Amino acid sequence: MERRVAALPGALPRGPDPATRTPGLRPKAACVSRERRVEGMQPTMCKQHGLVEEMSRMTKVQGSGPASIVVRCPAKLNLFLEVVRRRPDGFHDLDTVMQAIDLFDDLAITPCEEPTLSLECSDPSLPTDARNLVLRAAVALRERTGHRGGAHFALTKRIPQQAGLGGGSSDAAGSLVGLNQAWGLGLSREELREVAAGVGSDVAFFLYGGTAHCAGRGEVVEPVPAPARFHYVLVCPPFGVSTAAAYGRVRLTSERARASMLLESLAQGSVAGAGKGLFNRLEDAAFELQPELRDLRARLADIGLFAGTCMTGSGSGLFGLCEAGAWSLAREAAARLGVGRVHAVRSVVSGVGFGPESPS
Repeated sequence: MERRVAALPGALPRGPDPATRTPGLRPKAACVSRERRVEGMQPTMCKQHGLVEEMSRMTKVQGSGPASIVVRCPAKLNLFLEVVRRRPDGFHDLDTVMQAIDLFDDLAITPCEEPTLSLECSDPSLPTDARNLVLRAAVALRERTGHRGGAHFALTKRIPQQAGLGGGSSDAAGSLVGLNQAWGLGLSREELREVAAGVGSDVAFFLYGGTAHCAGRGEVVEPVPAPARFHYVLVCPPFGVSTAAAYGRVRLTSERARASMLLESLAQGSVAGAGKGLFNRLEDAAFELQPELRDLRARLADIGLFAGTCMTGSGSGLFGLCEAGAWSLAREAAARLGVGRVHAVRSVVSGVGFGPESPS
């Protein structure tokens, strides 16, 4: 698959034709100058990157290039999502419970001394310029710390887009955590959270991961106990839902749902109780935008193996919570619906990081 490439300032030149690359290895890349620039920085030549292998902990890249790391960036599910109010800045305040799951993107980071920031991605449909949250997070971190170095990012995407799974936000958090280590900044998680809050909604959650009760745009994060590992079947239709469009259609109400029953059930490890507490205020808006989702949600519930079903985020991802013993059967039944991609996923206790969690 073609990997799209861009850089700030300047751009990363496209490598050789993907058909000529060695399978399993990332292409060589150099941070070089082109016309696109970040104000106040002069694009310059930086050291050539070595070949970057898939890895889960900090290691030395093959050859004489600088050290590279790979950050694992998990997806999330919104087990509860209430829209509290529309803010003066156009965003919405939320009351939401999020849980990280073992579906991961991988973000390889190779630092260089020159100020160039460049990005390549395994998904050619994603922007690799300043619109991408990975680069926006890097710029924000550099502005926060005054660090003058650069980095090259190679993003391997597995988390579906426009599915309510937070892939872009997780990748941004991975950029912050990875650069904090690669650049030797030594920032605390709280200091990174302050940077994350300015980058985008939900970015702060992925610094913590696990299960958390979040407020504001998602930047107010309160970890909550969830000692059991919860099992889900995730269905991602072949179409997405625009986050802006979903929030634009949501109907606010003074009779708000409460997360208390869900939080109590999570703390007790009760699958049945947690299933009853699943809730998403954005479902009706998303179902209006994509009517097929309403039917798919009903068909998922009719499988009969789930303690509860729900939409995550602004959609289009739907999930069912089930007992561990029914996990395999539930996945097979969901796959027989013949709609999109089906993943059997579990909750994880951490956010972005360098740990050994394997992608599902």
